[in-house]
Amino acid sequence: MSETTSVMDGTVKERISGIFGKSITNKVEDRLFEKFGISLSQGIEEYEKLDFVFREFFGKGADGIKEKILKQHVKEKTNSNQSWVTINDQNVCSIILKAFGDPEKKSILESAFEPKIVSQIISECHLPQTSGYRKINELMDQGLLVKKGTIDHRSKKINCYCTVFSDLDIKMDVKSRGMTVKAKLNVTEKNNPILNVISY
Repeated sequence: MSETTSVMDGTVKERISGIFGKSITNKVEDRLFEKFGISLSQGIEEYEKLDFVFREFFGKGADGIKEKILKQHVKEKTNSNQSWVTINDQNVCSIILKAFGDPEKKSILESAFEPKIVSQIISECHLPQTSGYRKINELMDQGLLVKKGTIDHRSKKINCYCTVFSDLDIKMDVKSRGMTVKAKLNVTEKNNPILNVISY
């Protein structure tokens, strides 16, 4: 389980505990895993399964639960996307610093603030095709640029790509020669090497 998933599970559990108390929440969590093999946070995303478990416990009393939980979930998800996260891992900080220190990579990341296809990014950044594709692939390998949706073009689906961060604050500590990166997330993605080291 990634750090991001673990944090999400804890948040969902706290939210449901606030409604039902810890004892019932633990029973709901256990039953959800026993019946469907999913966690509480997955139950929020696949609500019909969580609703099934609620109805086992509460019968018709489960009718008003969905709206209450989902409203809070959307609010928290929106707020979390707007909050700053911290990256202390020195290797990851170095990757980010080097990427933004490279004028071509920096322009790629700025261009891809909204999802775009590779050819559009290269065109907007006025990059040669060969080096443009190479640098985009490097940014994808590093987790700084991620796949985000597709568009239809000549009966084919073409991938769009988007930068992970919407804002960055890089701080250097001269004495320790260490770095800290504070960032606002533009997208979230499971198993991303960058996002797996963040602190909330």
